[in-house]
Amino acid sequence: MSVKISRNDKPEEVLKNFTDYIEEIKELLSLDLWSNIFLNCSKNEVLLFWLLYQKGEVNMSEIAEYIHVPLNTATGIVSRMEKNGLIERTHSKEDKRVVLITFTEKGRAQFNRLVEELLSYGMNILGSLTGDELKLLESIMTKAKAVFKEEHDRETEVKKVRKITIE
Repeated sequence: MSVKISRNDKPEEVLKNFTDYIEEIKELLSLDLWSNIFLNCSKNEVLLFWLLYQKGEVNMSEIAEYIHVPLNTATGIVSRMEKNGLIERTHSKEDKRVVLITFTEKGRAQFNRLVEELLSYGMNILGSLTGDELKLLESIMTKAKAVFKEEHDRETEVKKVRKITIE
């Protein structure tokens, strides 16, 4: 089965077709496969891994801002990952009040395995596509990003706080 969607479909028809497709492939995404891909990490843990990979070390405010959560939520994520031996907290040499978060060896190894798994599955999927399908996929991904950006911009505009000058 493939997902069959046309521009004239009603949203409930699109959802039904997509749901049928998910039901068909869900057995192919076994728990072992899913666990292999994300190594039992939550979305926020994966995002924190990604941030640490990019920056090497970060403070709590940077984490909260990057994953768009309150500081207390970021602290909980860091505590859980620290308890699992994936990251560690250290004090900044320049300012002892600042706590920095870095990978442990175990955490870096887990991140590397995560990347290897994602690359392996991604390359298998891409390897099965023709040149035309790859161009179409790139076009679809570009359009999807534009739609997400438009929605994000609309939400951001609505959330802007009006500043009132008090005299």
